[in-house]
Amino acid sequence: MKSHILRIGNAQAFWGDDPDAPARLLAQEPRLDYLTLDYLAEVSLSILAIQRERDPSAGYARDFIDVIRSLVPLWKNGSKIRLITNAGGLNPKGCARACIETLYAAGCGHLKVYTVSGDDVLSHLKISSISPLSRGRERGGGAAGDFKNLETGKPLTTILDRLVTANAYLGAQPMVEALRAGADIVITGRVADPSLTVAPCVAHFGWSWDDFDRIAGATVAGHLIECGAQATGGFSTDWLRLPKPDEIGFPIAEISANGSCVITKPKGTGGAVNLRTVKEQLLYEIGDPGRYLSPDVTVSFLSLSVKEIGKNRVEIKGARGKSPTSSHKVSATYRDGFKAHGTLTIFGRDAVKKARRCGEVILQRIRRAGYKLERSLVECLGTGASVQGIAGKVDESDLLETVLRISVADSRREAVERFTKELAPLITSGPQGVTGYAVGRPRVQPVFGYWPCLIEKSAVKPETKIMF
Repeated sequence: MKSHILRIGNAQAFWGDDPDAPARLLAQEPRLDYLTLDYLAEVSLSILAIQRERDPSAGYARDFIDVIRSLVPLWKNGSKIRLITNAGGLNPKGCARACIETLYAAGCGHLKVYTVSGDDVLSHLKISSISPLSRGRERGGGAAGDFKNLETGKPLTTILDRLVTANAYLGAQPMVEALRAGADIVITGRVADPSLTVAPCVAHFGWSWDDFDRIAGATVAGHLIECGAQATGGFSTDWLRLPKPDEIGFPIAEISANGSCVITKPKGTGGAVNLRTVKEQLLYEIGDPGRYLSPDVTVSFLSLSVKEIGKNRVEIKGARGKSPTSSHKVSATYRDGFKAHGTLTIFGRDAVKKARRCGEVILQRIRRAGYKLERSLVECLGTGASVQGIAGKVDESDLLETVLRISVADSRREAVERFTKELAPLITSGPQGVTGYAVGRPRVQPVFGYWPCLIEKSAVKPETKIMF
């Protein structure tokens, strides 16, 4: 088993993160072994599905191709960095083809690009849900049969006709196959975020799949860096005290053969890696700390040791792991109607009272037009409306300005369209002090609901493929 410290950086936390971060991180830390890029939030695939409906060659994060262009000079100068990303979305092979075209055009056609697919289980969910053999069956809380929503317990049949995407969170195994075959770039669809880090560790150190404690350690490392700059101070309690937040560094995990790791960042960059930033990210979205579930391992965080060992260097060790479950989590999305948001800025005496009255007027006019909206929300920003129940009571009479924000949603597109036509008339029929309507009529947008469920691993068939 190799003892070399494996250095893995992450330079994308979501689709829309800093586009210059990957090239900047590699320029700051040319000794990195791997770079991971995470593009997919829970509902990202529903957005990609809309894009693919318009263009069958789409369905992936096109921003990733710009990242590839930005990395070309480093590869041409001899960089050996290997890249793993879930930017493939619903179309990993289409993403790989665009990537290869870009590389060939830039003189980097020697790089090997592999894809990992098989996470798309939409057809399986649909067929299984309508099969007579599966009706009424309840195994594993939705692992088969009705694919119950893990949060509400409702069966999938309640939204089956509106289902848009369904993707299982794959683990590290198919990515390890690609890396062992010599991949320089691995492009996946939906995979578990920490598995992007687990894969290079297993491939490099030669761990077996029952090295549960080591894989648990790599999973913790992956969890710590998966949200990018959140591990280096972004989103932290002490954000205002961070040095150079405009130059915040992205995180690096230095992982040892025993699964322990050190989280750090490039020297001279902004932000901070300390006990507070690491612990805040460690607890981010983990649910049960004694049973953190991933496709690769079940992890206990309860035995972890977190120690500051130097400036911007925090050591994490002591993860304990056991065998993973027999099911994959599925992130499914479904059409849930339409929505629109509109704002008006109102200035002057009684600004909040005027704003609230404007909101009432808009909703009354919509009802008079024959539409009773299924959902609506009127907020006056500045009064604590965006954090209801958290902020203390604000003396609204002291406020000389507020932003009226109205949000509506309905299963009928025409009802939401009617709302979009009711803000502008208040410029002349509303109170004095109405301003800030420079963005034009609100845009009607589709609403997608999130449906988490389980599927048996035996029903999911990952595929690893080299692309030419």
